[in-house]
Amino acid sequence: MTDFSQETPAPRYVRVLSIAGSDSGGGAGIQADLKTFAALGCFGMTAITAITAQNTQGVRSIHGVPPEMLRAQIDAVVEDIGVDAVKIGMLAAPEAVRVVADAIDRHRLPNVVLDPVMVATSGDRLIARETVATLVGELFPRALLITPNLDEAALLLGRDIDGVAALDGAVQELLALGARGVLLKGGHLPGDWVVDLLALADGTRERLESARIDTPNGHGTGCTLSSAIAAYLAVGEALPDAARLARVYILGAIEAGRAVRTGRGSGPLNHGFAPQVQRIVQG
Repeated sequence: MTDFSQETPAPRYVRVLSIAGSDSGGGAGIQADLKTFAALGCFGMTAITAITAQNTQGVRSIHGVPPEMLRAQIDAVVEDIGVDAVKIGMLAAPEAVRVVADAIDRHRLPNVVLDPVMVATSGDRLIARETVATLVGELFPRALLITPNLDEAALLLGRDIDGVAALDGAVQELLALGARGVLLKGGHLPGDWVVDLLALADGTRERLESARIDTPNGHGTGCTLSSAIAAYLAVGEALPDAARLARVYILGAIEAGRAVRTGRGSGPLNHGFAPQVQRIVQG
């Protein structure tokens, strides 16, 4: 009789779970996350929080997934396949936030990156006002990193962030809300140079800067960046390195899709521009 207990564990893929909404247009949300995971060599899995009817021009309708179904999706994935990192996107209702917070605790989910999706690229609001406080209270302390853009940070802080000089104060306030790490994205500020600020609770501060890429295609940029950070964390990169590498990836995806026209509005990035190398680990 073969003693399987003595066999070397089989190799496995690096696994990243996206808990987010579905974008029927394919440029953001779950769809952008899966494309990013694949481009960076990871095995992507999903727990869908909401179904949206949207395209490059805007969001037409949002239908939230019942909390019990969201819980069942997360449990099914984690209990069978396992998870090396988690990206959290749109959570439209307080009940969804609580389900995700409970799952993080029950399954001890590692390397959680929270993209507090509140406003779409088109300007459409994607989250109920009453959800914001629950999101902050339940998920900020459980996430390794939050990745708000300036519009989202303004909603969280109740004030506008009107220049690069204001980024430092804003990240300090976001950390004071309970976040363990913040990557505040400054792309919505005017100018030819984009400045993002990475701030960790241990006092780490790092500005990540690059020339602005002139493109009409910015749909899904935030989803893609947070997914890329989660993918790099899953393969073992430290948080600052994961943020730097993810930023290199997204700049490449923006540049590669800069001249491509998809739809009549804000088009998607070219997620698949990078060479795909499937990451496999032993055991």
